[in-house]
Amino acid sequence: MSTHDKDDALFKALGHRTRRQMLDVLKEGPKTTGMVCDFFPEIDRCTVMQHLKVLVDADLVIVERRGRERWNHLDALPIHAIHERWIGPFAAYAVSMLRNLDKGVPNIGVRDDETVGE
Repeated sequence: MSTHDKDDALFKALGHRTRRQMLDVLKEGPKTTGMVCDFFPEIDRCTVMQHLKVLVDADLVIVERRGRERWNHLDALPIHAIHERWIGPFAAYAVSMLRNLDKGVPNIGVRDDETVGE
């Protein structure tokens, strides 16, 4: 699977509110599929399984089989990769712009014996 295909699968998985809620549930720790279903009583088990498959295909959930149980684990590395690729550089740029703005703007209306924020 190409990088573009993986990104598409990841954003598709994150694009649905229920799947984001499932990731929030799994953030607390691994859960069996039945446990995940218990968090979503308004959704039938088949639909929960379909959502979990999308999350697995996007590498956001890792499945571990223990006997008859299927344990679902959150894998946050793909989300971290999004942060590193898109959010991190923009956040660093925004911080540098704010720093430059702070250096370039005089404290108009502030007496010498005062500091901004007091």
